[in-house]
Amino acid sequence: MAENTLKQNKMGTAPMLPLILSMALPAMFSMLVQALYNIVDSYFVGQVSEKGLAAISLAFPIQNLLISFAVGTSVGITSLISRRLGQGLWKEASSAAVHGILLGIATSLLFALYGAFFTTPFFQMFESDPEIVLMGDQYISICCIFSFGCFVAVAMEKILQATGNMIWPMIIQLIGAVTNIVMDPILIFGYLGFPAMGVTGAAVATVAGQIVSMLVGIGVVVFRDHEISITFRGFRLEWKTIRDIYVVGLPAIVMQSVGSVMTMALNGILSSFSTAAYTVFGLYFKLQSFIFMPVFGLTQGLMPIMGYNYGAKNKKRLMSAFLQGCVIALAVMALGMLLFLLAPQWLLSFFNPSAELLSIGIPALRIICICFLFAALGIISSTLFQSVGKGLYSFIVSLMRQLVVLVPAAWLLAKIFGQVGAVWWAFPIAEIFSLCASVFLFLRLYHKEIVNLDQSK
Repeated sequence: MAENTLKQNKMGTAPMLPLILSMALPAMFSMLVQALYNIVDSYFVGQVSEKGLAAISLAFPIQNLLISFAVGTSVGITSLISRRLGQGLWKEASSAAVHGILLGIATSLLFALYGAFFTTPFFQMFESDPEIVLMGDQYISICCIFSFGCFVAVAMEKILQATGNMIWPMIIQLIGAVTNIVMDPILIFGYLGFPAMGVTGAAVATVAGQIVSMLVGIGVVVFRDHEISITFRGFRLEWKTIRDIYVVGLPAIVMQSVGSVMTMALNGILSSFSTAAYTVFGLYFKLQSFIFMPVFGLTQGLMPIMGYNYGAKNKKRLMSAFLQGCVIALAVMALGMLLFLLAPQWLLSFFNPSAELLSIGIPALRIICICFLFAALGIISSTLFQSVGKGLYSFIVSLMRQLVVLVPAAWLLAKIFGQVGAVWWAFPIAEIFSLCASVFLFLRLYHKEIVNLDQSK
C-alpha cells in the first residue's frame, strides 16, 4: 500500500510542468502515430482510386461515431478512477475500471449489429455512384463488426492513464498503429501472397491493429501490478458506478458524436457542389489529426492530474495544470496553423490528388486552420470540465462548435455565395462562438466551485 500511495501522490506533489510532460508526452507521441496510420490508410487508398478516397470520406462519420462511444465511455472511466484515487478510495476505483470494460464490450455488440445489417442505406443517402457505395459499405461493415478490439483497447489505455501510467498506454497504441501501417499495403495491394483487397484491405488492417492493441492491453492490465486491480471474482453490477461513469462519459460520447452529425450534414452540403468537395473535407480531417491528436494526447495527461487534484481539493495545482496545458496547446496549434497556411499543396500531394481536388483543397486548408488557436483553448477547457465531473459543460461547448453554429453557418454561406470556398469560413466562425461559451462556463465553474476549493477540505 505504501508503494501505491507513493505512486499516486506524484499527481499531487510532483513539480507541475515536468509532471505534465512526463504524463502527456507519451500520449502525444502515441496519438501522433495514431494520426499517421489514419493518413496511411488514405495514402494507400488514394493510390488505388479517388473513388476509394471518397468512400472513406463518406465512411468517416460512422467510424467517428464508433470511436466516440469507445473514447467517451473511457473518458468517464478515467475521470471517475482519478477522482476516486484522489479521495483515497482504491476499491471504488477498481470497481469503476471493471464496469468500464464491460460497458465497452456491450457497446461493441450494438455496433456489430449495425455493421452486419444496416450500413448500405447510409451511403446511399449521399452518393449515387454504386462503386463508391459498395466500397464504403465494405469498409465500414468490417470496422463495426470487429469493433470489440477498439472498445476494449481504449478502455485498457484509459484505465492505465487514470492511475498516472502513461508509458504502457503509449506502447499499446504504438503496437496497434504499427500493425495497421504494416498491414495496409500488404492487404490493399496484395503483397506476400495475400489477395489485393483495395478499400476492404484498409478496413481489415485497421481492425487487425485494434485487436492486437486489445490483446496487449489485456496482458498489461492482467499480468502487471497497478494501483488498481482488475478482477471479476465476486463482481457485482452497481448502477451507481455506471451512472457515475456516464455522468461524464455520456456527455463526452454525445459531444464527440456530434462530430459525426456535423460531418454528415456538411457532406450533404458539400455533395451539392461535387464529389471532390466532400473528399477534401474528409482529407482535411485526416490531415488536421496530425495537429489535433497531440493536443488530445496532452489532455490525456492533464485529465488525471486535474481530476486527482480536484478530488484532493488542491486548487493551486488544479489551476496550474489548466493554465500550463493552455500554453502547451496554443504552441502546438500555432505550429499546425503555420504548416496549413504555408504548405497546403504539399500536404494534399500525399493523396495523389486531381487538379479539381487541389483547387478546392488548398484554399480550404488555409481558411479552416484559422480556427486552430481558438480550438486549443476550447479543448483544454473541456478537459477541465470533464476532469471535475462537469461533462455537461463540455457537451454544451462541443454542441455549439460542431452543430449549433457550424452547420447553419456553412449552409448559409453556401446559399448566399454559391461557392464551395465560402463554406470553409464556417469553421473559424464556429470556434469563436464556442470559445466565448467556454470562457463563460469556466468563469461560472471557477466562482461556484474552484475559488473556495482549498477551504472545503
